[in-house]
Amino acid sequence: MIKVENLHRHFGGFHAVDGASLEIREGSITGLVGPNGAGKTTLFNVIAGVLPPTSGRVTMAGDDITGMSPHELFHKGLLRTFQIAHEFSSMTVRENLMMVPGSQSGETLWNTWFGRKRIADEERALQAKADEVLEFLTVDHLRDEKAGNLSGGQKKLLELGRTMMVDARIVFLDEVGAGVNRTLLNTIGDAIVRLNKERGYTFCMIEHDMEFIGRLCDPVIVMAEGKVLAEGTIDEIKANEQVIDGKGWRSGAQVERRELTQWFFRISDFSGELLDAIDGLDGWPDKVRLMQQNWIGKSRGLQMSFDLTAPYGETAGIDVYTTRPDTLMGANFVGISPDH
Repeated sequence: MIKVENLHRHFGGFHAVDGASLEIREGSITGLVGPNGAGKTTLFNVIAGVLPPTSGRVTMAGDDITGMSPHELFHKGLLRTFQIAHEFSSMTVRENLMMVPGSQSGETLWNTWFGRKRIADEERALQAKADEVLEFLTVDHLRDEKAGNLSGGQKKLLELGRTMMVDARIVFLDEVGAGVNRTLLNTIGDAIVRLNKERGYTFCMIEHDMEFIGRLCDPVIVMAEGKVLAEGTIDEIKANEQVIDGKGWRSGAQVERRELTQWFFRISDFSGELLDAIDGLDGWPDKVRLMQQNWIGKSRGLQMSFDLTAPYGETAGIDVYTTRPDTLMGANFVGISPDH
């Protein structure tokens, strides 16, 4: 259904997506995994029209959708959810669902004056559809609750429910299980499986919970350094040597034992280079900001440099922060190069 060919998305000199190619089969639940900074969410954003690609091609059922806007893709049946739920907090759960379908009669000034009956009929149909969705998701008892009062897991269910208010063909789920308790996560998983089997939804989901991925997804695609590293069943991925050697996804304990190869920063050389870089600045700064992509070694390097058991600044006499590049607003900084 979705085919991505040699896709690139660059932010200056940083290649967030660097020649990724993959295919999402119609009727599948495809898992997309990889370390933080691998390019998963950026890939989602490019496919879903949030970001334009630097180069490459995306097709949906054979049609070129490269660079199309989110609202155009919405009408084609391509929808996505976000890591952080975006609900209308002052509206009820039911109202959040009812406003999803586009081109509603009440959106035009003419109909508010001369099409009141049409609007009322349409709203009754939308309310019935919303109630059906809430019952499907087993949260119908929350229909009149303000969406802002929901728990994190319930908000994820609400986002999934929005996709059911239109004729979705493929849904991209970005960390649908993040911050969700196990009971609600099982409910979300059950809903995804039912939508896939009973209504023919195709899903592609980013997730770090490998138990959840293993239960739902086949195939599983691993990304690292902006590229597709491996693809297969969950068992094949867990046995894949490229994934095991430190360049792909790992559990928390395995991350600590990973080999820092290729662009992973070599921690053992970090301490002297960091302090030499600071000495090379014009005067001793009050703050030093370290910038580069996730997993480059910023936090780990500082911890090993200063043998940190206290806040960063207490040991060296300076206030040290780690930060992502998009939060930098000027100021002296030390950049950790991936070519080190």
